[in-house]
Amino acid sequence: MIDSAAMSTDAGIAGGNGVSAAVAGVATTALEREALAVARGICRLFARNDIWCLAEMPLRNGRRADLMGIDTRGHVVIVEIKVARADLLGDAKWTEYLDHCDRFYWGLAPHLDRTILETPAFLPERCGVIVGDGYDAEILRPAASQPLAAARRKAEIERLARAALRRQTAALDPQGGWWRDGGA
Repeated sequence: MIDSAAMSTDAGIAGGNGVSAAVAGVATTALEREALAVARGICRLFARNDIWCLAEMPLRNGRRADLMGIDTRGHVVIVEIKVARADLLGDAKWTEYLDHCDRFYWGLAPHLDRTILETPAFLPERCGVIVGDGYDAEILRPAASQPLAAARRKAEIERLARAALRRQTAALDPQGGWWRDGGA
């Protein structure tokens, strides 16, 4: 389950799909609550498969992955969560995530029409599809593995580990503050 208190410690939490606000503990709209529910379901699915994730992981290119995790073989997984058709169609920058992961998934709410993800613009030969809700999730299409270069994978894993440790430290000492403003 996502620890919203720990995740709110990363500087600059912001976004359009509701995951950002939801993990910061301020899910005020139905879309934000639904995005958090989808993230929770996907995290449960991944945990059963020994893939451990962080929500709202800042990337070196300035983007922010909704979920970023590591599997048992040290491969990096990114999930971009969408709960509204307009958000899915309006995201022109999602391909910028592909340079930061071995596998990329779309994480969708159950009601969202998935047929658009079969078009060439959404790279169905590379991108997987997961449908989730607040209780669980299911992989409808596995993501193809596009292995990162070893140096890139090492850098991404180290960034993910440092972000996780920073969030853990902030959760243990919420008044400590000075480390919260650091980068990932």
